[in-house]
Order: sequence, then structure tokens, then C-alpha cells
Amino acid sequence: MIKHLYPATFTLLLLFSASLILTTTAEPDSGFCDGKCKIRCSKAGVQDRCLKYCNLCCKECNCVPSGTYGNKDECPCYRDKYTGEGKRRRPKCP
Repeated sequence: MIKHLYPATFTLLLLFSASLILTTTAEPDSGFCDGKCKIRCSKAGVQDRCLKYCNLCCKECNCVPSGTYGNKDECPCYRDKYTGEGKRRRPKCP
């Protein structure tokens, strides 16, 4: 009978750990993006615009590069978002 408890216990542990992982990733309603973008935009000249676009990008990409500038290779989705076309094409995410 104990042999039958091991697979059930293992399955429950897997399900529990998967639920923990899902709850710690970025969600649009969580404070994840707010906190990361506050750091990212801390040295921006126009704070409200930086925070607006950082939060938009974070919610779409579920990540924000570390630091206040650069490091966009840490988050390819964030790095590859652009706005405008032709000569007006520029990065969307700060």
C-alpha cells in the first residue's frame, strides 16, 4: 500500500511546484511590472512617459531589463519592440 502513495505524493508535489512557478511570473495585475519599471525609469528625464511605455512593454513581454539603461539583450521581446516606420522607426521600450 505504501508503494502506491509514492507516485501520488510525487504527482502532488509536481503540481504544487508548478503552481508556485506560475504565480511568481509576471502578471499584468501584479506589482512586478510597476517595481521593475520604477527602477528602469528612475533616471529618465520624463518619468511618466518612461513608466507608461515600460509598463506596456513589461505586460506584453513579462520582463524588464535590469538597470536604468541598456541590458536589453536580457529581454529580447522588450528589445525588439519598435514604433514608427522608416526614418521615424525607434525603440518602443525604454
